[in-house]
Amino acid sequence: MSTVRFGVNYTPTHGWFHHWLDFDLDEVRADLDSIAALGLDHIRVFPLWPVFQPNRSLIRPRAVEQLGDLVEAAGERGLDVNVDGLQGHLSSFDFVPSWTTTWHRRNIFTAPDVIEGQRAYLRTLAESLAGRPNFLGMTVGNEINQFSGDPHPDPDRIDHHQAGAWLEQMLEACREGAPDAMHLHASYDAAWYHDGHPFTPGHSATIGAATAVHSWVFNGTAQRHGRTGTATEQHAAYLIELSKAWAVDPHRPVWLQEVGAPAPHIPAEHAAAFTEATLAAALDCPDLWGVTWWCSHDVDRALADFPELEYGLGLLTNDRRVKPAGRAIAEAVREWRGRDHRPAPRTTALVVDTGGSESAPDRSVCAPGGPYFEAWMRLAGRGVRPTAVLAEHATDAAHLAGRSITEVLTVDQIR
Repeated sequence: MSTVRFGVNYTPTHGWFHHWLDFDLDEVRADLDSIAALGLDHIRVFPLWPVFQPNRSLIRPRAVEQLGDLVEAAGERGLDVNVDGLQGHLSSFDFVPSWTTTWHRRNIFTAPDVIEGQRAYLRTLAESLAGRPNFLGMTVGNEINQFSGDPHPDPDRIDHHQAGAWLEQMLEACREGAPDAMHLHASYDAAWYHDGHPFTPGHSATIGAATAVHSWVFNGTAQRHGRTGTATEQHAAYLIELSKAWAVDPHRPVWLQEVGAPAPHIPAEHAAAFTEATLAAALDCPDLWGVTWWCSHDVDRALADFPELEYGLGLLTNDRRVKPAGRAIAEAVREWRGRDHRPAPRTTALVVDTGGSESAPDRSVCAPGGPYFEAWMRLAGRGVRPTAVLAEHATDAAHLAGRSITEVLTVDQIR
């Protein structure tokens, strides 16, 4: 039986991710109790890289021990744990150690000393958790691709070959630490939508144990299509299916690792309806590993300088009361618990041409407002269940058969 997973990205109620500086296991346990009460089965957690590795040759044993305490507490509540390593970037704030900045400024993707430091850090975290029954594995870092190009104000520029080589080295370190766990990487949607971005769709769909997609409708989708538009409610499903165009394995698992209801694009009173619609569309995608909502608890408004939308994304309030979106998630968990997740194959494929599968130089056609994106959404709005196929595979009978595709359409036909 194929069982879909439901989880949440854990945002601590006290101190947000700065809680690592004043780690309080009792507060963590209370947070985890409120998460487990929703019926969820896993969390994704975020050590802060500068806190855990303040010097290239110092990975703080006490911080690693505290991470282990958190994972153990989660296990006591029936929660599995995925650990993001290189933090990296969270909710508009960058967390990079001092040994990569200013007087020690080095490219975090290419400088040999930095790479060795990163590898040691990821390997240490993975090794410290290896063998724990509720340790799922590592994610290399949270949307660390945002450091590699525009619009970051101070990017470490690389090309797509260097991005791929860096990802392989990081994942190798994770496997060295925990050979039997599920390790992957995660990019924000520039990997799918931005021409010339060095982290490519192919990297996401072929490197690591699963494909991670992060779906945020404040990227122009909700602005263009409204809060109840097909494109808004099916944006997550679109990214899941788009990723399959680049996958070599026709049944590669796809993890919807981040998705949330950002205000004002999704007003608070409509968050539950958006959550229900997003889940329904995503769960209609074959080979979905799971859904991990962003995020568990609201950000405490005593903390300054967050973008406004970041404060209210939780399934629970900052004092651990369940919000409407949290109730919608809990209902979905009850509905799907014990059910076999095997949606019918998506037999209609829309051809995507990004100018070549390796570097995908023209991938902006896939972005909100782009001709591919809009054509896919028109099909979905008509009740079709589309998937995506690369132009170079559109006439490959074996490829199409392996994916159960029986109808191939082009963007011009949809126009």
